[in-house]
Amino acid sequence: MTTLKITAADVKDGKYVGKEDVSNFGGHIEIAGGLGWVTFAGFLRASGYISAGAGSGIEAGSGIEAGWGIRAGEGIEAGSGIEAGEGIKAGEGIKAGEGIKAGEGIRAGSGIEAGSGIEAGWGIVSGLWISCKAALSFRLRLFAGVCWWREITEDEKTITCGELRGGEVCYGIVKETGLEAATVVSSTITVSVPDLATRVAAIEQRLAELESVA
Repeated sequence: MTTLKITAADVKDGKYVGKEDVSNFGGHIEIAGGLGWVTFAGFLRASGYISAGAGSGIEAGSGIEAGWGIRAGEGIEAGSGIEAGEGIKAGEGIKAGEGIKAGEGIRAGSGIEAGSGIEAGWGIVSGLWISCKAALSFRLRLFAGVCWWREITEDEKTITCGELRGGEVCYGIVKETGLEAATVVSSTITVSVPDLATRVAAIEQRLAELESVA
């Protein structure tokens, strides 16, 4: 599988300026270490893995998606969702405007935050808090607030989510806020526009008949 290596020559003022299209790259993407945060204007997508060396973080204006895993020496941040077929690991925090999904585990040196849900096929480990507005789902074990470099507050080891689903919380304080109406899946009856128009016409006709009788 082809590997795209992004070096300092492909980055200007913290932004990716390379010639290769990384919105749907067929292979692996490797970002050199020591570049700080590297920002991609739109989607960052690879059929293989996406990796950033020590001292480099990944930021995308839209989503980040990898067929394999996603790993960064610093943080990982996306304007929309983050998804990996395998694991997601960041030396610092992981933040997504929408959901975070990993086929295996999710691990962050600091906090994990998602605008919607978080899903891990294995477990989740976070140095600080975990926060999401929808369901937090994992199969094995979860640890939040395992920070080893300083003392932390209770808020910094809190797991805030709409609903907790899955495995065992081994460390952290769980706070379920409830799912918003928009995130609850329910059974509904779908009526097509032509059917709706027919029903409205029938109702109007019936009302006219009732008025004439009156």
